[in-house]
Amino acid sequence: MQIAIIGGGAAGFFAAITCAEANPKTRVLLLEKTSKLLAKVRVSGGGRCNVTHHCFTPAVFAQHYPRGAKQLKEAFKQFGARETVDWFAQRGVKLKAEADGRMFPITDSSETIIECLLQQARRAGVQIRTGASVESILPVQQDGNQHFILQLAGGESIKADKVLVSTGGNPKSQGYDWLRQLGHAIQEPVPSLFTFNVPSSPLKELQGVAVPQARVRIAGQKLEYEGPLLITHWGYSGPAVLKLSAWGARLFYDQKYIFTALIQWVPGQTEESLRQELQAFRQAHPKKIVSSNPLFGLPQRLWQGLAQLAEVPEEVRWAELPAKNTNKLVEALLRMPVAVNGKTTFKEEFVTCGGIDLKEVNMKTMESRLQPGLYFAGEVLDIDGITGGFNFQAAWTTGYLAGKAMA
Repeated sequence: MQIAIIGGGAAGFFAAITCAEANPKTRVLLLEKTSKLLAKVRVSGGGRCNVTHHCFTPAVFAQHYPRGAKQLKEAFKQFGARETVDWFAQRGVKLKAEADGRMFPITDSSETIIECLLQQARRAGVQIRTGASVESILPVQQDGNQHFILQLAGGESIKADKVLVSTGGNPKSQGYDWLRQLGHAIQEPVPSLFTFNVPSSPLKELQGVAVPQARVRIAGQKLEYEGPLLITHWGYSGPAVLKLSAWGARLFYDQKYIFTALIQWVPGQTEESLRQELQAFRQAHPKKIVSSNPLFGLPQRLWQGLAQLAEVPEEVRWAELPAKNTNKLVEALLRMPVAVNGKTTFKEEFVTCGGIDLKEVNMKTMESRLQPGLYFAGEVLDIDGITGGFNFQAAWTTGYLAGKAMA
């Protein structure tokens, strides 16, 4: 039996290895259109490869996917983060967890993961071809059996009994046209995981200042996220913004990336508790200068910036601070408005939401419900996770399930 896997990324390799190991009689051919295999694995996590996330409860793990959470919950019971850690360990690659839950190889090098996958593929007898661009998949009925003809750029055609598409996400809708030809519906691709551009940011002079915990809320929406926040020269970044961008990917796209975000620099505080703390500090330290004595553990430069926003005179002491400036300071700390106008891709996190509609895929086997013998894995599906190892885990999981089913 000949199995063709289209796409030499994380999902494609995992499916190829799983399939070849589960049934050594199959001929597994992996086709990659570029000259580079596992390109995204190489650059992920700043070249360290964020393999998965340290969370071994499938239902909790699945909550980190703006799209695909419900379907992945069951899939993670078959092959989740724990199984991924064990899989690599059994093949000589130990993973370690960092304080934020992200898991990396102990070598801190993505080359370790790439070497492992290449070695396992070779050992399992997977044939790998680079520079092989598949332009179309044609289902053919012959003697009551179905197979597929893969048409490659350059005129070559390949016959396969089963085909897995693991070509990754595509930022352009027409990138999915060859799959629409097979009758599949596509959820339109839009960017996910991006930073907020704020050209008029009142704090842009503070680039590089970060807080470990802030809450970012979208005005007029229920969308909010809490986590580390970074001020950049173009606006705002850090996990709080990136994760919010994933949950709001379609909304922000519809709004052409023009909206108002409200930043709460002290997420543990209510207006009442905040005013009480400011009043208590004022009584205890009436002679201290407001702008040069940061509260709530905020960085000095950020506190000064917020005091300027509240129009607090530079040398004014707590005892002399007028009520109107106190009110403005409370506003700046609790809900500082920023006018977002545009987005910037975050480093190597080029994630797209959209892809093959999950209703058309049997998520136990990753087989198409419309074309028997056709399978999907990885970001070509309408699945995307927030940053932190979740997108790779979806690739390992869907690749594994597809590989097992095809074998």
